[in-house]
Amino acid sequence: MVLTDEDLALAAVASRAVIQEAKDAGVYVFAGGIAERVDPVLVSADGSISDGTYPGIRLTGGMTVLELPTREEAVEWARKIAVSCRCAQELREFMYDPAS
Repeated sequence: MVLTDEDLALAAVASRAVIQEAKDAGVYVFAGGIAERVDPVLVSADGSISDGTYPGIRLTGGMTVLELPTREEAVEWARKIAVSCRCAQELREFMYDPAS
């Protein structure tokens, strides 16, 4: 995501509008940006702690969690978010937890 300051301001307004649309539609669960000024920590399965992330992975930007009934609707919301923030989006599905 490489935007001028002016384009970044426009993208921020547009993406907030899409988030508001998701809230109004009743599908919004959570959204937030990654605090990139805070270094990540990797906690291994044995409990040891080290600086960094999984090898080769660096999450930047943020995430949006929506609750939607179909994959097609999820793709459409991802499209709206990508267009509004002017950057590609990776779409993932959470597995259902019957205990929740």
